[in-house]
Amino acid sequence: MRRPAQRLNLTRAATVAVATIIVLLIGIFLGGHSGWIPGGVRSVFVSQSQPQQRLQTVLSLIQKDYYRKTNPEKLTNTGLQSLVTSLDDPYSHYYPPSLYKSFEQLTNPQVTGIGVSIDPEEVDHGLLIEEVFSGSPAASAGLKHGDVIIGVGARKLDGIGVDAASNLIRGKAGTTVALKLKRGKQTLTVRIVRQQVTVPVVSSKLVHADGATLGDVTYTQFTQGSATQLRNAVQKVIGEGAKGLILDLRDNPGGLLEQAVQAASIFIPSGVIVSTRGRAQPTTTYDATGNAISSAIPMAVLVDRGTASSAEIVTAALQDHKRATVIGTHTYGKGVFQQIFPLSWGGGLDITVGEFFTPNGRNLGGAGVAAGRSVKEGAGVTPNIYVKDNPKKPGSEVLKVAERTLAGKLK
Repeated sequence: MRRPAQRLNLTRAATVAVATIIVLLIGIFLGGHSGWIPGGVRSVFVSQSQPQQRLQTVLSLIQKDYYRKTNPEKLTNTGLQSLVTSLDDPYSHYYPPSLYKSFEQLTNPQVTGIGVSIDPEEVDHGLLIEEVFSGSPAASAGLKHGDVIIGVGARKLDGIGVDAASNLIRGKAGTTVALKLKRGKQTLTVRIVRQQVTVPVVSSKLVHADGATLGDVTYTQFTQGSATQLRNAVQKVIGEGAKGLILDLRDNPGGLLEQAVQAASIFIPSGVIVSTRGRAQPTTTYDATGNAISSAIPMAVLVDRGTASSAEIVTAALQDHKRATVIGTHTYGKGVFQQIFPLSWGGGLDITVGEFFTPNGRNLGGAGVAAGRSVKEGAGVTPNIYVKDNPKKPGSEVLKVAERTLAGKLK
């Protein structure tokens, strides 16, 4: 989305105490959903004070009498994590406050910084810039691919590691950071004002195959605002002369449902994109939002086992509407979606709340999550053209087939 295995070598008293916490947490949960409980049992849980008193009693006893010093917050978080883990659902998680902020950043590509990506391979004397994002503060300051950041302010970056060095560069929007750069034999110092930067998840280029000009658009994750990035990239390559489109969704793990609907609507003018249903949620149908590109522009979608979730929603919608030829291997086969519940103490609950279905009524997970199994035989989108890559040249064979397929349609 993973939890480290917990060692069960505590004393019997501690084991009972943790189990009691889990039971009490269930009681607290049921207390907030009393309509689900039979009348005869409801009174046990609905009391506003009883669960809190029990939890406080257990925590107090552990703090007072357990033979080692304990952390009550850690005990509570462990209980909550165990509660969610017991669902046997690989997509449902409880995030304590220390992890929830990092989780939020997975779906929100907005970061405060200068707008560069760093080569993950550590450079002993600094940070090697892999990419400078267009329109970012770094781009305005003239930073380039291949520059090495060797100092931040008065601090040298010799041997402090990528994470620690990156944290020195990040900071509050509107503040200034001074960077010392190595560019070939030159040493430069630049001052950059930090800003909110959107990390790009879409890239595009023109390719030429068998006399056809095609737009090759890669979409890596369905983060907030990513569908707009995709629309801009598609319009850019069409404006540059592309007569056909390759949408590369390989290794795209998915993301936000709303972004999937918006992304599919770029290519599908009308009709159902996806429908969802859950035990506590009404069946909801999401239709194309309009303003699609011309349906006369042929498309190919590239997929593999890493194509999952929202990426499968888009793939299946394009396939069911006969809008694109799907090329590659079977996709992941998730078939379910989650909802995030921010919690008052800073943690977060991300749990599966329903299943999604393609326009033709298929559930790509083959009946959702069962007994912890996430990938089922036959699940996922079946490609129209099955192509397995040459491991010595990953990605190249699928791309060649897509280019030939589209070029053939344009003749």
